[in-house]
Amino acid sequence: MYPEVSVVIPVRNEAAKIKACIEGILNQSVPVKEIIVVDSGSTDGTLEILRNYPKVTVIEIPPSSFNHGETRNVGVRHATGEFVLLTVGDGKPYDNQWVQELLNGFDGPEVAGVCGQQVVSHEPGNNPLHWYRPIDAPTKTKYHYPNGAFEKLTPGEKLKACGWDDVTAMYRREVLLEIPFRFTSFAEDAIWAKDALTAGYAIVYNSAARVYHHHQESKDFVFKRTLTTIYMRYRHFGFVYPKETGKKSLRSTLSRYKQIFTTKELPLKSKIDWLKYNDEYDQAAVEANHAFHNALAEGEKVLDQLHEKYCGKPPIPVKQKVN
Repeated sequence: MYPEVSVVIPVRNEAAKIKACIEGILNQSVPVKEIIVVDSGSTDGTLEILRNYPKVTVIEIPPSSFNHGETRNVGVRHATGEFVLLTVGDGKPYDNQWVQELLNGFDGPEVAGVCGQQVVSHEPGNNPLHWYRPIDAPTKTKYHYPNGAFEKLTPGEKLKACGWDDVTAMYRREVLLEIPFRFTSFAEDAIWAKDALTAGYAIVYNSAARVYHHHQESKDFVFKRTLTTIYMRYRHFGFVYPKETGKKSLRSTLSRYKQIFTTKELPLKSKIDWLKYNDEYDQAAVEANHAFHNALAEGEKVLDQLHEKYCGKPPIPVKQKVN
């Protein structure tokens, strides 16, 4: 007998990748009970593709009502399994043991959720600096702070414990109903992890539960995503990165050049393009951190205004092609 697992996937316009996502889930060693897709206005054929899968139930919501936290709650409320697995429409299981590896983390009744790892496949359109090149064996790490111990941690310790990622995460459904995702424009997963740990539950990270996932991001998007990440970590964990975070040393720059230019799968032009892309990526992240610190120095109100200006709505990656 297998545990009952419901899968919840928020999507919008994922026709290019949704088939690989769904079929990867259906081919798992542990069969899932149902796949609930919450669609917020797809117009690219995603819904037509999903109709080919009897195990998939589609819940359609208006695009204007999408929210990273509440939209996932909609799917959870429709789920009927003991466990709820969350992923995204452009993610794909690394292998057929993904569901099993997530279940392996539930080693006691105190465990509310188990989180896996995002990895990047070796494809020309994916950033070669992010390609998955495993060095160490997979690990499992449990965080548990009963009796209010979580609140006694330093901001850095809290942030480390809450590096949650609902591109690849499984939850006890009863806990998600007790502690739903918050209505938020970003970081719903990290905030949930904090809420669960504060409530006395344990959470587990199992790096063997991998999902292929990658976004090619524009410089503008990198700035916005970095800014909202820094802002949310400050607001929810009290954590502040040093102002000079992100600046590359000569050693790290040379290492980057070596890694890209020794990638045999890429032609010379692509290597040059990727070097330029990564330089712009890093510069955008540094600019976002500086903007955060400059605003914080002027006060909390100015900081909130800065975040609202750039990140008032959930940022959606702008797919940018590098040949």
